[in-house]
Amino acid sequence: MTVSSLTAALFSSPGMERVFSARNTVQCMLDVEAALATAQAREGVIPHQAAVVIAASCDVAHIDLDALSRDAGAAGNLAIPLVKQLTARVAMTDPEAAGYVHWGATSQDVIDTGMVLQLRQALSQITVDLVAFADQLAALALHHQSTPVIGRTWMQHALPVTFGLKVAGWLDAVMRHQQRLGQLRTRLLVLQFGGAAGTLASLGAPGLRVASALADALDLALPAMPWHTQRDRVAEVAAVLGLLTGSLGKIARDIALHSQTEVAELAEPAAEGRGASSTMPHKRNPVGCAAALTAALRVPALVSTMLSAMVQEQERALGGWQAEWDTLPEIARLCSAALSQMHQVVSGLQVDTRRMRENIDATRGLVMAEAVSLALGQHIGRAAAHEWVEHACNTSLSSGLHLLQVLQADPKISTMLSGAALEKLCDPTVYSGESTTFVSRVLAVHAHRKDEPHQE
Repeated sequence: MTVSSLTAALFSSPGMERVFSARNTVQCMLDVEAALATAQAREGVIPHQAAVVIAASCDVAHIDLDALSRDAGAAGNLAIPLVKQLTARVAMTDPEAAGYVHWGATSQDVIDTGMVLQLRQALSQITVDLVAFADQLAALALHHQSTPVIGRTWMQHALPVTFGLKVAGWLDAVMRHQQRLGQLRTRLLVLQFGGAAGTLASLGAPGLRVASALADALDLALPAMPWHTQRDRVAEVAAVLGLLTGSLGKIARDIALHSQTEVAELAEPAAEGRGASSTMPHKRNPVGCAAALTAALRVPALVSTMLSAMVQEQERALGGWQAEWDTLPEIARLCSAALSQMHQVVSGLQVDTRRMRENIDATRGLVMAEAVSLALGQHIGRAAAHEWVEHACNTSLSSGLHLLQVLQADPKISTMLSGAALEKLCDPTVYSGESTTFVSRVLAVHAHRKDEPHQE
């Protein structure tokens, strides 16, 4: 067990650990080798029997992973010692077939295409999890579509909104990420096969036919040309997963702020041992939010590495390509972890609507000053109204009286706005603007997306 595996439950997910495990990494590379041999046999490049033996040998169970890891340090990549072990395995059955292992390919062809196969698995998992998370958010937004809560700007009380509006904002962002994930798949899920310098010269005339057959065998698209040092495809994956992780961090930040003792409007699900303090029995820490926020803090630097690695030398990179190998899987792990953590948090999120209303009323009506100022402005103009209401707010603060009491006692204001009108203007439940409409609009988009064919 590695040190990092001790925190895998916080900073990865079981599914993503399987996708980027050593066994699956090697198996995906072997799948490329098996498909390559089969495609070459189909096009008459190597004997059919050799392809059969090679494909049968492409099982990670036959590979010494410890030796592979050790030898990769000297070789500079995993493909070279992997091909060596695979060749030896094939030779045990058919020495002649061993001469056709990895025919006409280069290490990067196998490593990149193997990574594409892994990313296909990773994106499929994230896509499924994101659909479930979006459904959770949609249900929460609908349930609290009209639930009043104070909106906060610059960490201060601003105007009443609805909790459903806040959740709809989360959902709206999540749905954009769903679109991005679907769109990038067409650019990402392509074959990498170009040989030593990206020309397929080693295969001669059948080169493109072999590439087409290989792409078909792996269910990947055949790009217009190999992309050994054009890394926008994998950088885009990193960027999109980075954006998703950032939005998940935003949700976690909001929930954590609403969970503060002084606010106490939200709380993570309660469970035995969850969020407990090692010394303070009364504590219930927002541990799910903390894990998601940790991911959101770590991922940007990793995305930066992927973007920096795009500047690669000529036909084969020296350092930039290698920098991707551990970076991209780590981004996927952290993104998946943040999604898993927020899924758990939202699934049992505790919403205290009573406390939400208490917090709206905490400023004794001051949050309704804008509504009063706008109504008064129709009589005396915006600037004068703003000055009068600001004076009333200061009086409320200094006296401890509710803003409504101050307004009703002010003869200048009360002669223009009746007591009933002022009461209505100071009612936070009728001053949430188009909050419920915006929630409905977002929910309509979500419903429409669910009716569309699921894209993977």
